[in-house]
Amino acid sequence: MTSRYKLALRASISVFAVLAVLASAPDHARAQDSDAPTLENVLSRNADPNAQMLLEATELEYNFDKDVVSAVGNVQIYYNGNALEADRVTLDRKNAKLFALGNVRLTEPSGNVIVTDSLELSDDFRDGFARQLRIETVQRTRFTAESAERVDGETTTFNNGIYTVYTKPTNPPDKPPLWRIKATKIVHKEKERTIYYEGAKLEFWGVPIAYLPFMSHPDPTVRRKSGFLTPTTVYDDKIGVGVSIPYHWVLGPDRDLTFTATPLSKQGVLLESEWRHQLETGKYSIKLAGLHQQNPENFSGSSGDIQWRGFVNTTGEFKLNSRWKWGWDLSRVSDRAFVKDYKVDGDSDSLTSTIYLTGQSERNYFDIRAYSFQVTQEDDPDATDPNAGAPFSPVGSNLQSKQPIVHPVVDYNYIWADPVVGGELSFAGNLTSLTRDETDAFAYNGIRRFRGVEGTFTRTSLKSQWRRTLIDPIGQMFTPFAYVKADLYFLQSADKNVSTLTDDAFVARAMPAVGIDYRYPFLISSSSFGRHVIEPIAQVIVRPSEQRIGELPNDDAQSLVFDDTNLFQWDKFSGYDRNEGGTRANVGFQYNGQFRGFGSVNAMIGRSFHLAGTNSYAESDVLATGTNSGLESGDSDYVSRVYFDTNLGMRFGARARFDNHDFAVRRAEVQASGTSGPVTATLAYAFLGAKPAQGIDSDREEILGAGSLRVLTNWRLFGSVRYDLRNSTTVRDVVGLGYDDEGFSASLAYAEDRSRNDGNPVDKTIYLRIGLRTLGDTQVSTSADR
Repeated sequence: MTSRYKLALRASISVFAVLAVLASAPDHARAQDSDAPTLENVLSRNADPNAQMLLEATELEYNFDKDVVSAVGNVQIYYNGNALEADRVTLDRKNAKLFALGNVRLTEPSGNVIVTDSLELSDDFRDGFARQLRIETVQRTRFTAESAERVDGETTTFNNGIYTVYTKPTNPPDKPPLWRIKATKIVHKEKERTIYYEGAKLEFWGVPIAYLPFMSHPDPTVRRKSGFLTPTTVYDDKIGVGVSIPYHWVLGPDRDLTFTATPLSKQGVLLESEWRHQLETGKYSIKLAGLHQQNPENFSGSSGDIQWRGFVNTTGEFKLNSRWKWGWDLSRVSDRAFVKDYKVDGDSDSLTSTIYLTGQSERNYFDIRAYSFQVTQEDDPDATDPNAGAPFSPVGSNLQSKQPIVHPVVDYNYIWADPVVGGELSFAGNLTSLTRDETDAFAYNGIRRFRGVEGTFTRTSLKSQWRRTLIDPIGQMFTPFAYVKADLYFLQSADKNVSTLTDDAFVARAMPAVGIDYRYPFLISSSSFGRHVIEPIAQVIVRPSEQRIGELPNDDAQSLVFDDTNLFQWDKFSGYDRNEGGTRANVGFQYNGQFRGFGSVNAMIGRSFHLAGTNSYAESDVLATGTNSGLESGDSDYVSRVYFDTNLGMRFGARARFDNHDFAVRRAEVQASGTSGPVTATLAYAFLGAKPAQGIDSDREEILGAGSLRVLTNWRLFGSVRYDLRNSTTVRDVVGLGYDDEGFSASLAYAEDRSRNDGNPVDKTIYLRIGLRTLGDTQVSTSADR
């Protein structure tokens, strides 16, 4: 006869309760096989000996004749990181196996989920067999198969299997995904972290597009693995058709090498390599690229018409301790056009090399850097002497010799932790030393201007400032402040043709200042109209006139745009080579409004007044910095801004500078952006007034538009255009079609670029990019001139 014992469970029980029940069973039943595994020791083989098992079910059944233990009804077993759910789980103690039947769901410690109707497991959950199963990984990939078997705890074989990715757990598992790999056999080797396919085919929307008798790729957990990467293709009129074939070597957990060969139909083989090495305190990399051109005459008239061309770059950064780090980014190229001709390391107009050391704490900052620059632009063959009489003429054609070597630039900042006279005291220092072989000059209507001057110049600048904010009982804010700046110049071998420069080898100057900033914010709050703050602002700065204007080089204070962002800055020059002097007052009004249900508004308008001393912005230096800025007269231009956010997906913003006499627009930027339904768009307008002193003799006016239209759930049309309103010319335009979801992306775009000088051909480029998540991306680009 068959002895059977059944126990109904109303709550979770531990394995010890199961053992207690077995201990109370008849002696002849327990004595049949004293060494037979119990539910606990079956699960505990090759597992953590201290792990606890929790079992929950409607009832437990014990068949002592067959030595089988069964959990029936809403079974849940938690053990050693595994969670098994099923309608019924049976333990065959003689064979040390578990059988799960009905709505089986096994969640592994890794997070992978196995869903099937029936599952056979070994004693330690390592091996098993299932039919009609689905596996969903934490990387959102999915395996489905008619049957699957796992052996040795690491090799899983799927028969008639499918591999794909999924974007939503609610996606029907039987619905064909956008793309999938279907194979007669899929083998996943966990130790190798590789997936192998036999008899595979790549399908899109269930339609086969590629047949692959054998293929493999890293599994989704792999971040680095040796092997071929996705190839890319390129086409250009001068270099021909090419296919880049990269191979990635993982040489250890801390280093790798990527080698890429790109055969080109017109120029031979472009070879590239990148070495990366991670060390305990930092990392570094080395990039190399080069080729022997078969047809250098295709680049006739440029520096690219040579046979051997190449590029090298190395970067690195290392920590000395928690506060200090040092590093480098160094590049050299055989000729100026190489990086642009072969799309190596971007498409910039120059390559910047630097070495640096940086330290930072809560109140201290130190940085020292050395720079050099290698231009990737061609020399201007039409460069003329400034006395030729042309309205605008560059002086000299050798762009490379005009680039400085900075050796070095040092910045130091310190803020005292404790208040000084009740306020904040800070210190800043800067040392800049550079050498330039040739003066970088241009002439406008016969007047020379200088971006840089031949020679070696070293400047040391020190600045100390103090400020304290006081608030009176009615909310007025008074911020008195004071600062002093001192500069020491060491000048060697200055260009004698720059007649305004001093002949002194050593120059010292200083700029002390005292001032006060006043603000009185008014708060208006209403349950109907929201919350509004109106804030008048006034600032007065008293200081002597600037010294040695136009007698010293200006390398770091060349950029000056007077707008709302620097109206209340104590010194509106961008660097140390110029010091704003004279007594000045800055005044304005600022408004912030939060409307109930109607978004928010931020606005400001103001201007600056020169009260006494020499107006630094009316005095021209070697580059005429400050002239045409809107600050050169006693009463400055008006500067303003306004931003409006609807909180409904639409945003509007504008900033402008208006003439102080007739309120004519001197500079304006307007932008609107937003999303409404399937449409996302941005529209921007820019107007920049003429600056004759800097060689800009006409107004510039452009409009930029960009937009995207989602035509279907995952499909979108996109495009952008940049248009020169003054010359009625399209500068650049792009149009394309894209598809995006979490598993697949593709885009096809066509672009035309006319931003180069007049007379040059139009750059036309077609881009095609395809990306399959977990498999990689590939792209094709073609470039041609018209």
